[in-house]
Amino acid sequence: MDAIALRYNFGIPGRSMTCICGEVNTPDHSLICKRGGFLFIRHDTIRDTTARLLEKVAHGVETEPRLQPVGTRTLPPGANLKDGARSDIVARGFWSPLDNSYFDVWVLHPGALSNEKKTLEKMYSDQEDEKKRQYNSRIIEVEHGRFTPLVFSTTGGVGRECSFFLKKLGEKLSLKTNQTYPDTINFIRKRLRIELLRTCLIAICGHRGRFYDRDLQIDELDLNLIPDKNKI
Repeated sequence: MDAIALRYNFGIPGRSMTCICGEVNTPDHSLICKRGGFLFIRHDTIRDTTARLLEKVAHGVETEPRLQPVGTRTLPPGANLKDGARSDIVARGFWSPLDNSYFDVWVLHPGALSNEKKTLEKMYSDQEDEKKRQYNSRIIEVEHGRFTPLVFSTTGGVGRECSFFLKKLGEKLSLKTNQTYPDTINFIRKRLRIELLRTCLIAICGHRGRFYDRDLQIDELDLNLIPDKNKI
């Protein structure tokens, strides 16, 4: 019911009208507010679902792989030079045999104020370019791998690079499972869109902050697992 209400811009009953940050808790605000950790939940859910799909068609799939130090190499402006930097996913043998492919996930919200004057295509391309600026040269020069930004939107769409990735994933998974390509790619897209919808609803309907006014003191807890007959 919440999904239908969100789709047709109906009010969602039982939702707080004021966010814990003090702003009016509109659906657009709920999907961009950093309080409550819902942005991380959405990102991590898409990352983990993508990694599980990759495990069926590639080798050595790992989430949050640590990148090697840049050392004395000179990389273009905007590149991530930090020691201990990580990408979201690494998989061997996806784009080409034996080579490592690195992926980084981003979920944008078209209703954010920063996207107000942009077309949807521009939103996707800007985020793809930013991810490439941060990671592409480092992964090519240091990791000797290939980098692909995976940009999703809260409405279920994907960027150009992500679209190519999903098609390739569908082809590989179709051959691996002996299923038709249309059925396979439909499964992949539906799975990711359901995860996006689920995490968006959690962000919109979830509670940011504490569910109680004060901590429950330890001496108020009944830790006796054996029922007290006198209290029954």
